[in-house]
Amino acid sequence: MSQEFMIKLRTSTREKIKRFINLRGREPQPGEFWDAVVVTAVDQSQRQAYELQIKEKLERKEVPLGIHYKVFSDPPGCKIGNGGSTLYALQQLSEIYGKALGGMRVILIHAGGFSQRLPSASALGKIFTAMPLGDPLYQMLELKLAMYVDFPLHMKPGVLVTCADDIEIYTTAVGDGIKFERPGFTALAHPSPLSIGTTHGVFVFDLSEMSPDLEMENASCLRFLHKPTIGKMREHGAVCNRQSDCVSISDAEFVYTDSTYYVDSGTVKLLLNLLEQLGPLNCEIDAYGDFLQALGPNATIDYTSNTVNVSKEENSLVEMRKKIFHLLKGTPLNVIVLNNSKFYHIGTTSEYLFHLTEDEVLQSELGLLSSAFSIGVSENSLGPSRCCVMYSVLDPSSSVAARSVVEYSRLGARVSIGSGSIVSSCWLSDGLSVPDGVFMHSLGVNHEQQIGFVTVVFGINDNLKRSVKAPRHADELKLFDLSLAECRSHWGLDGESVSFSDAWSCSLWTACLFPVCPDPRSSFSLSLRMLHSALSGSPLTLDKDTKLMSMEEALRCKNLEEMLKFREGLYSDITQKK
Repeated sequence: MSQEFMIKLRTSTREKIKRFINLRGREPQPGEFWDAVVVTAVDQSQRQAYELQIKEKLERKEVPLGIHYKVFSDPPGCKIGNGGSTLYALQQLSEIYGKALGGMRVILIHAGGFSQRLPSASALGKIFTAMPLGDPLYQMLELKLAMYVDFPLHMKPGVLVTCADDIEIYTTAVGDGIKFERPGFTALAHPSPLSIGTTHGVFVFDLSEMSPDLEMENASCLRFLHKPTIGKMREHGAVCNRQSDCVSISDAEFVYTDSTYYVDSGTVKLLLNLLEQLGPLNCEIDAYGDFLQALGPNATIDYTSNTVNVSKEENSLVEMRKKIFHLLKGTPLNVIVLNNSKFYHIGTTSEYLFHLTEDEVLQSELGLLSSAFSIGVSENSLGPSRCCVMYSVLDPSSSVAARSVVEYSRLGARVSIGSGSIVSSCWLSDGLSVPDGVFMHSLGVNHEQQIGFVTVVFGINDNLKRSVKAPRHADELKLFDLSLAECRSHWGLDGESVSFSDAWSCSLWTACLFPVCPDPRSSFSLSLRMLHSALSGSPLTLDKDTKLMSMEEALRCKNLEEMLKFREGLYSDITQKK
C-alpha cells in the first residue's frame, strides 16, 4: 500500500474515534446511532456478567445513552453456534419489539463462548477486553461501536451482524460512504493473503466487472466459499492479481475475505421464518459458513455435506444445512468491497500481545497507548521497549518488560514482569517476579459457601483446548513445556493422578491444578511459587487439604460481584489520583 493510502487509513480511523467520543455519555439524535445494541452470550451466567458491565458503562457514561442495550443468551442444551445465536436473538427482538423491529437499526455482536485462546476474557467476556485508548478506557465494545459509527446514518432498517474479537478499519473516497440499503445480505470484503483465506470466508466475483483502482466498490457475489483450500480458491476464480496501490496488502495475489454483514428488515423476516421451519436447534450453525454459502447465483448444495471445518459433527448437521440452503437460496448476496481496509483478529494470547505491544501499524492507526487509564506508571516501569499497561495501579518502583501486557491489576513495590507475558486481574505483593512468556489471571470464585480466589497460570503458547482420551493419558498434555507429571512431582502431588473437572474433556482447560485461596494476593503468590517450582525444579509442598480447581471449574464457580468489585477499587483509585 502506498504512503498516501496508509495516511488516509489512519486519518479515517482517528476521525471515527473522535465522532464516537462525541457520542459517549449523551443521547444521540434520531438516526445518529443504533436503535438497539445486542450482545449474545453463551448461557445465563455469561448474560448476567454482560448485563452488569453494560449497566456500569451506562452509569459512568462510557457509551451513548438512551439506546436499547440487550443481552441474549443461547437456550440451555446443546451448542447452537453463532448462526443459532443469530436466529434466537432475532426471535427475541421480534418478541420484544413486534412490528416496530421492521423500522429499527440494530447491531448484533456475537460474544458468546469461553475464550479458551484468550482466557483473560473468559469470565467477563471478550467484548469487554481492554484496549489501550480513551479515557475512560475503551473495551472492545466501544471500539466496535466507534469503527461502525457511520453505519446507522447510511443504513436502512435491518441488522448488522459482527463478532466481538475483530476490528475492521477502512477508507472510502471523499463524498462516498458505506451504504446498507439493498435487500438481502450485504457483506463487507477485505483484501487478504491467500493463507488468511483458508481460515475465513472468501467471496467469488466476476473479476472482469471489478475496478481495482476504487477504494470502495459495490459488487454482486457469485458464491461464497467457507475456509477453502488455496486450490479451491483458484478453481472457483476467487484469486485476484494486485494491480493498484489502494489495495491494502502487498501480496501479488490475494482474495477478498469476510468480516461483517448486514441483513435488511425483509431478510430478517426470512430468517425468523427459517428458525420456525428448522424447529428446535440441536447442532451448531455457522452464521457465515451456513448462511452465506447458500447465497449467490453459483451456490450449490455440495457444501452441506462437507464437515471438515466443523468442531463437533452432529448427525443432524447435514440435514439442517440442506434446509437452510433451500430456504435461503435465491436471496441476494451483495458485497461492499473495501480495497483500502484491514481486518484484525484479537482473540488469542499471541494476537493480543502482538497487536498491543509490537504492531506499530495498528498502534498508529488507532492511537493505542503504552499506558492507558493507569497510575504509578513511570519510564522505569515501562522499560526501554514497548509494553502495555491498562486500568492498573503500579508502584513506581515496579517494572514491566517489553512485549508484556498488564491489565486490571495492582503491582506492589519492586514487582517485575518479564517479557512477553500477560498479567490480568491480579494483585501482586511487593518484590514478586513474573518470568518471561507466561499468562496469569485471577478469578473470584464461590467455594464451600465462601468467597475464594484462583490464579491460573499457563505458558503463553500452551494449548488449552488440546484434549486426551482419558486421565491416564494426562502426561501427554504440556504445561510450560513440561508434562503434568513433572509439574505435579515438584508440587508434592506425584502420588496422585491428575483430576479433571470435566470427565469428557481431559485438557489443560479442565485440569485441576490451581489452588483456591482466601484472598487475591495469597492466590497470586502461591500460583507464582508453583510456577517457579516447576520451571526451576525446586520442590514445593502444597497442603494436603488444598482445593485445586481448573479454569473450567473456576468459571462455573465464578463470583462476578467480587471480580467487578476489584475493578471498581482500581477505578476509584485511578480516578481520584488522576
